[in-house]
Amino acid sequence: MSEVELTTLRPRPLPRPSLSVSRLWRHTGVRRIVILALLALIWQAAALWQNNPLLFPTFTDTVKAFVEATTSEGMLWSALASLTVLLKGYAIAIALALAIVSGAVAIPFLRDVLQTLTSMFNPLPAIALLPLAMMWLGLGEPALLLVLVHAVLWPFALATLSGFEQVPETQRLVGRNYGLRGPAYVVHILLPAALPSILSGLKIGWAFAWRTLIAAELVFGVSSSQGGLGWFIYRNRNELLTDRVFAGLATVILIGLVVEMVVFRFIERRTVVRWGVQH
Repeated sequence: MSEVELTTLRPRPLPRPSLSVSRLWRHTGVRRIVILALLALIWQAAALWQNNPLLFPTFTDTVKAFVEATTSEGMLWSALASLTVLLKGYAIAIALALAIVSGAVAIPFLRDVLQTLTSMFNPLPAIALLPLAMMWLGLGEPALLLVLVHAVLWPFALATLSGFEQVPETQRLVGRNYGLRGPAYVVHILLPAALPSILSGLKIGWAFAWRTLIAAELVFGVSSSQGGLGWFIYRNRNELLTDRVFAGLATVILIGLVVEMVVFRFIERRTVVRWGVQH
């Protein structure tokens, strides 16, 4: 057999994936999009196998319901109403927690008070307080704000206090040598050093607040003045419009993904990742 024939019969090496594909796959957002696409395929296959749209609509039917609810049923405005209430309660809780933790760092007695209150109220589900909040404040935004503040305040305060306590003594001494006291000491020394723990507390507080708000609107039918996303799901559940219920649930998930992958990730890249504190 000639050398030319041997070369022809020799197996050719498989083409290597292009460098651009490898770079794309290393991107976290691309991998998560692939995961979401696979989950959508599994959802579609399971719904077709179930063949009961009233109980389990397909992914394509849910997408159609999502578009219709967004354009003609006001689901977008419901989501904005929920986010507005959530941001109010979230901001109030963060401000309260920072003020309390700042005092606890300076005064040992306040630290004991904060740790005791955190041990008491952190295990208490915020949704359990909603019946009392409705009795005190009515079926509206004030009741939601009360339970949202409870949901965010204690886990965020615990994470922030833990971060403050883990600040190295060297950094504390640097602040004292520069004459920093009170709020200036907290802002310039403690907050930057404890930022990874604070960001973790912000994420946990956001997740707790989002779940509490949707649960309050779903289980108890409480809503803000314009009606929220949970209220939208609640109404469509009563009308047995399952595809719109799934569309509302998908909106809850999408908002959570956007906040986690865009907002918090952006803050991390601009702060702790750039500073080398976190990879």
